[in-house]
Amino acid sequence: MQITGGYLKSRKIDSPKSSNVRPTLSQIRESIFSVLFSITDFDGKSFLDAFAGSGIMGFEAVSRGFSSVCFFEKDKKTFFLLKDNAKKLGVQADFYLGDTIKLLSKLSKDGKSFDVIYVDPPYQSGLYDSVLKTVKEKNLLTDNGIIILEHPADLGIKIDGYELIKQKTYSGKTLSFLKNN
Repeated sequence: MQITGGYLKSRKIDSPKSSNVRPTLSQIRESIFSVLFSITDFDGKSFLDAFAGSGIMGFEAVSRGFSSVCFFEKDKKTFFLLKDNAKKLGVQADFYLGDTIKLLSKLSKDGKSFDVIYVDPPYQSGLYDSVLKTVKEKNLLTDNGIIILEHPADLGIKIDGYELIKQKTYSGKTLSFLKNN
């Protein structure tokens, strides 16, 4: 897998061999960062890859100009692969091993918030609603922050308390860009 833009463009990273991991396709990554660029400046901004896997989304964010990136990963093997990818790329980041909902709650106690939160859990996990609720309750999104959901086009997600600002669909996958109401 290759990074598609920024100063790390064309650099390769390793992807987990697990069938649970669905790396975000390059076309979709390009689209996500194109939409984000039209909405916000990346300089000085923080990015959370909430279900990191290989870390491709967080590495794309750093490569394109985000100042800081944070990765959450639950699977131990995948977590260490993620850290190895960061080391190979020379990327400084915060890495957390564990359950995303618990980690969000932990970081909120530390007063942490993010400018962009990327959410792409296992599709049938039922975690989308829980993540959105926790982010809202724990005030983890900055004032002008954006949450990006990558989800199946036919999946109903409760976006109570958020405003849908953009939505794109590619071959059954939908990208939903949300901000606080």
